[in-house]
Amino acid sequence: MKTVGIIGGSTDLATAEYYKLINATVREQLGGLHTGEIIINSMDLAKSAHYVHNALWEEGGAYLAGKARSLERAGADFILVVSNTWHRAAPIFMEGVAIPLLHIADPTAAAIKAQALGRVVLLGTRATMGTPYLIEEFRARGVEVVVPTEEEQIFIDDVIFQEISFWQFKEESKQRYLEIIDRLVKDEGAQGVILGCTEIPLLVKQEDRPAVPMFDTLTLHAKAAALRAVEDELKTQKM
Repeated sequence: MKTVGIIGGSTDLATAEYYKLINATVREQLGGLHTGEIIINSMDLAKSAHYVHNALWEEGGAYLAGKARSLERAGADFILVVSNTWHRAAPIFMEGVAIPLLHIADPTAAAIKAQALGRVVLLGTRATMGTPYLIEEFRARGVEVVVPTEEEQIFIDDVIFQEISFWQFKEESKQRYLEIIDRLVKDEGAQGVILGCTEIPLLVKQEDRPAVPMFDTLTLHAKAAALRAVEDELKTQKM
């Protein structure tokens, strides 16, 4: 089994969900008592938020680079970072690291294309929605993305950092998120929604809008990591 290296901490709640989902998927695939072989090196969320809110990508990337290198030294076979936002700094923190990064856009775009959807909403932090990096990553994978207005982005970001990060799940915030989704589906012709912050799926779920496909990047990323970890075992079982 391949060893999964996780750069966690953004947030601790999302990191725990990754750990749970990877282990559950490994057991589902291999049966018995199997769980994943996982190494986690977590960020201090206060540092992460400081770098993100002040657009200190070089400094933040250097901070994550130390964690990526430590995961490699510890024996990880590949790396994933528990954050859509921090993928923006991947060229910095993966420089000189020999093991690969499992990019969060890969399993997400694959799931969207599997449903033959061409245009989707991207929800996330302001750094994710308000800059072209992740939008361009999805476009390069054949997925067109629309984003909320600047005012809506501020609200979405505030909920992530001031509520969900503190384990607060307010019904009024959830309803406002759903109103934003409804508007973008109606006005922008969006056919689905990328829940593009690993905390958002803890607040908004598919059952809240059954007719609008939602793509939970946390779940898709974690399951993709588990499948990569056990791919050799699955090949052996088929022989």
